[in-house]
Amino acid sequence: MRLRRQPGAAAVNISFHGAAQGVTGSCHLVECAGARILIDCGLYQGGHSLEEENAEPFGFEPADIDALLLTHAHLDHCGRIPLLSRRGFQGEIITTPASRELARLVMLDAANLQEEEAARNRRQAARHGRKRGAREEPRYTVLDALNCLDRFGRCAGYGERLQVVPGIQATFLDAGHILGSASILLELEEGGERRRVLFSGDVGNRGRPLLRDPEVVTGLDAVVMETTYGDREHKSLQPTIDEFYAAINATFERGGNVIIPTFAMERAQELLYFLRQEVERGILSQATQVFLDSPMAISATEIFRRHPEAYGDGTRALFQSGQDPFQLPGLHFTRETAESMALNRIGGGAVIMAGSGMCTGGRVRHHLKHHLWRRDSSIVFVGFAARGTLARRIVDGAGSVRIFGEEIPVHASIHTINGFSAHAGRQELLDWYRRTAGAPVTYLVHGDPDAMAAFAGELADREVRMPALHDRFAL
Repeated sequence: MRLRRQPGAAAVNISFHGAAQGVTGSCHLVECAGARILIDCGLYQGGHSLEEENAEPFGFEPADIDALLLTHAHLDHCGRIPLLSRRGFQGEIITTPASRELARLVMLDAANLQEEEAARNRRQAARHGRKRGAREEPRYTVLDALNCLDRFGRCAGYGERLQVVPGIQATFLDAGHILGSASILLELEEGGERRRVLFSGDVGNRGRPLLRDPEVVTGLDAVVMETTYGDREHKSLQPTIDEFYAAINATFERGGNVIIPTFAMERAQELLYFLRQEVERGILSQATQVFLDSPMAISATEIFRRHPEAYGDGTRALFQSGQDPFQLPGLHFTRETAESMALNRIGGGAVIMAGSGMCTGGRVRHHLKHHLWRRDSSIVFVGFAARGTLARRIVDGAGSVRIFGEEIPVHASIHTINGFSAHAGRQELLDWYRRTAGAPVTYLVHGDPDAMAAFAGELADREVRMPALHDRFAL
């Protein structure tokens, strides 16, 4: 049911229904001109308590939402769209062409994993004589994910100003985070008053080889800004690449395999780009065997190849010259389950990239089960690990971890290489903010409380708010 405007109430409001004093579950609601516009609708990811949030009410009625603007296709930004549709949303979803393709892939994959997990839980419940509960049913099904695709309407080109509904216009700006990612400028008008609000989405790093640098605009009344790395920096790119190759070569010298828990979009493709580059330069052997063991990452790589218009100049030039920046001599795509299982018979000398990046599901958990106990192998983490995830427990130095009901000792070499992050570090976030020239009020989202507080301290001359879940403000 729509919130009814009270006499004297502000005409334009914003509320926060995800990624509020937390890193995942991005979901923000703008009310203006009698319409309700949602920015993102993502899954919570992390420990069991966070996962339970995904089944809770949204904090608004899905049927009342007129449109959803999607910043990008990561699961924590798009992963609850099928549930939103299942619960009554019938509005239009607007995003960039690349994000439209990637979101379809991500949501279908998430639905499939949920169905598999629910079926596994039902089997366990039956064996132990338990009644079915929430864990034995998926949050949404593959059919729900397919049905929500009907809601995707217009595609937004970067820099193109489009009318979402009368009184609300949106401009998608390149965020440089993953393929198709965007910051979104909303221009809001009601009762003769106008507001310009910029939603950062996830901000990428400048100077990366695949994508363009993040764009900004000025003249803003409010900024809604991510702070995932608001309290820390990433290692510079070249030392990061050098550390990555050193870990691989050291593992091969010991006779082991390298397991890389890999995010299917951007991270997988960036690693393929760098592996190809270093094989060409002779840093890695031409005989290096690389297995991309993720059907989702394989499909994402094919989508990446279809959107050279979204890349930086160097990568776009490679495509135009007929070269494939993601292809190297020893690359193997393993789509089938049997092919994935066969990888565990490889004694050494292989790089195995498998999802998921935080080890919350997917094939990487099987590879961890077969390699964590091996002293000659290495596990290389190249992305963010949220609190409560298996990846975070390993990174934090757990002596053993439980995988598929079995306690596995951690004897492999553990490498955490954070310079590959698709997120801007603290200084790049500050630079992005300063290039907007700031705003009268800034809302910090999408970060741990400590990271947000640290970043807020850098904006001491501004009004900064750190909204809690479901907080609502007048703009």
